[in-house]
Amino acid sequence: MDIIQYNTLVKPIFILLIILAISGLAYINSNKPSVTTNPTTQVSPSPTPQNTEEFTVIAKNLDTPWAVAFLPDKSILVTERFGRVNLIDSSGNLTPIATLTQVKEIGEGGLLGITLHPDFSNNHFVYLYYTYQANGNDTLNRVVRMTYLDQKLSDEKIIVDKIPGASNHNGGRLKFGPDKLLYITTGDASEPSLAQDKNSLAGKILRVSAEGKVEIYSYGHRNPQGIAWDSSGKLWETEHGRSGAPSGLDEINLIQQGKNYGWPTIQGDEKKEGMETSVKNSGSTTWAPAGAAFIGNSLFFGGLRGQTLYEAVTENNQIADLKEHFKNQFGRIRDVVSGPDGMLYITTSNKDGRGNPASDDDKIIKINLMRKSS
Repeated sequence: MDIIQYNTLVKPIFILLIILAISGLAYINSNKPSVTTNPTTQVSPSPTPQNTEEFTVIAKNLDTPWAVAFLPDKSILVTERFGRVNLIDSSGNLTPIATLTQVKEIGEGGLLGITLHPDFSNNHFVYLYYTYQANGNDTLNRVVRMTYLDQKLSDEKIIVDKIPGASNHNGGRLKFGPDKLLYITTGDASEPSLAQDKNSLAGKILRVSAEGKVEIYSYGHRNPQGIAWDSSGKLWETEHGRSGAPSGLDEINLIQQGKNYGWPTIQGDEKKEGMETSVKNSGSTTWAPAGAAFIGNSLFFGGLRGQTLYEAVTENNQIADLKEHFKNQFGRIRDVVSGPDGMLYITTSNKDGRGNPASDDDKIIKINLMRKSS
């Protein structure tokens, strides 16, 4: 073969081989991991927490946080049962703002509920429920109003006083209803007969008028700790049933003004003329239900002994389904609140003397329902 033929045939082939070799190296390099810790381990980018996490711990190392209330700027006020009120700002920083020296922490008693006045932006009123010791050794509960300004609480004024109290069954939930009136849950103070006594404030749901008049809204309650209104304005309540052996018969009630909810005369599915049977009860299982909040048509409530976030799906004034979330994951769950961001916020109660606290308990946890798998 002469030189002309060789250059004509071989040179293009040689150039083609070089191009193929370069392309092959580029392909190999393009498929290498961007970061490696060893020849066989690829490190992926970290996930974005707000897009993937079902829950976020926003505060920890608390001592039996009992109730939370959101301020207009989305920061949080939280009560601790021994008597302290804390502020948690939008960055998660926790600042103690008040310690109520009158509080008597005894058994289930202490600094319990907290709520804001519907016109808080103008009047700055915060309402608190706490247990105290009266003359002698009497244990009582009261509801007070304080003013919140510049991260301080001041000007305590008694709204409801001398609610019977005890080491157990103090109720303690405070909320303003759609009518902009204050609702208060009280326990039977371990004296069941008081729940049926209309001359006693124990074992009741109370309502306080704008003028400060206290009325018995419903009665016959053992120890109600959760109240919430559905989208049609109906009031639902969670209530502790019998204790000891056997326990169980915890209740979900649909509350109507003036009605008698039966404790201690009827329990569970029992019926009696002039008394209301619960919409749903726990049977032989114990929920020990606490705080409650509606999202959509679901009533979410905390389980203390049940150690579960329960979801009661309501339909036509009944419970169509009862779901369980995070069972045994966080321990005892006390308050459940619907936040301004559409998330649920729960408090744990593992330091209340009946739990098994972790080293960083107790906590406030934000639940992302959109990410929660069933």
